[in-house]
Amino acid sequence: MAGAVMRTKTGPKTFVPAEPILGGQLVEARAAGRVGVAAADSAKVLGVAVVDGIAPEAQVTTPVDVGGRSVLNTAVLPAAVSVAYGGIEVPVRYSGAAAFGDRLKAAAGGTVVAAGATPDARLVVGICTEPLGVASGATGLMRTA
Repeated sequence: MAGAVMRTKTGPKTFVPAEPILGGQLVEARAAGRVGVAAADSAKVLGVAVVDGIAPEAQVTTPVDVGGRSVLNTAVLPAAVSVAYGGIEVPVRYSGAAAFGDRLKAAAGGTVVAAGATPDARLVVGICTEPLGVASGATGLMRTA
């Protein structure tokens, strides 16, 4: 092969969600080329959602009756989600405390937790880059793997 054309030089990359996703949640690969909220200890984490999004089939495009009036929400969530990966620093929610420099892995609900002293390299999704560390339940910076 003489050469290859790069598809993506820097992130984020856009995917179609399989379920509602909020910006700041870890996302994982799902069937049919879609993404969803990462499960705990997921080995298929692609990165961190930069924006909110919902599956295209979940969008409401018909008005509903509210108090006798027809109402349509025109501020719908997008049917695509941008995902940060590959060394991009983003704020994420921590489900357990982590110190500055700790390796991180996926936890329930698309959050992160410290991966421990000898983490499985396949499960590491990033590094805590919050200088003072992050308390459990708080939001802090992570550099994506």
